[in-house]
Amino acid sequence: NGGGGTRNGEPLYAFPAKRIIHHLVAETPVRTSSLRGLGATINVFAIESAMDELAERAGIDPVDYRLSVLQDPRAKAVVAHVAKMAQWEIGRRPGLPVGTGTGRGVGFAMYKNRAAYCAVVADVEVDEAVRVGKIWCAADAGLVINPDGALNQLEGGVIQGISWALKEGVRLDSAGISSRDWESYPVLRFSEVPEVFCELVGADAELPPLGIGEASGGPTVAAIGNAVAQALGARLRDLPLSRERVMDVLLKG
Repeated sequence: NGGGGTRNGEPLYAFPAKRIIHHLVAETPVRTSSLRGLGATINVFAIESAMDELAERAGIDPVDYRLSVLQDPRAKAVVAHVAKMAQWEIGRRPGLPVGTGTGRGVGFAMYKNRAAYCAVVADVEVDEAVRVGKIWCAADAGLVINPDGALNQLEGGVIQGISWALKEGVRLDSAGISSRDWESYPVLRFSEVPEVFCELVGADAELPPLGIGEASGGPTVAAIGNAVAQALGARLRDLPLSRERVMDVLLKG
């Protein structure tokens, strides 16, 4: 029914006017699909990139800005909690000045706008490539039956989100898909996995359980994208955030 392209397409933020256009291209030369999350990851990446840009225009800290335009108290609690986990100093842009090669970013979403709330903070370093230093993740899934399993699921989603953000992308040539192995379709290596800290927020027995299976992927990609934008002083709008794309921005100065 459209391939899930609208998943998380509507921002959860309380803006007075929203216009969402779903442009489905039914026939393409190469069939496309998504390994996980369908449209959610790329929609969250786009929305959260725009939120950072709006915060910058308003002259407001990115976490503070999100809290100011979120009305759902559970959403606000998750964003505030991850900021506390990461010792984000709300009220001013954290870390080094923009463009120094070091960045910190935040991302938030409620998966499918009806499942678990999840917020992520990422620290990165960028020279010729992006290295993720630490990741913090907070999620509200309502009643949690198995907390250890839920935390494992969040952590796994974070790690896969890092791989999406930095590595994964199908390559095409004149014959079609050229990604046939792990060299031509790279994924995150064990040696590249950063420290990941996950916590559950408000696991209230009075609240219904919310799906947590794919909640952390989109916010992780978004947080890394925003951190890289701070580190470079320029925003990359295409995924993955590869060495080639970073070098292109650096060479353009």
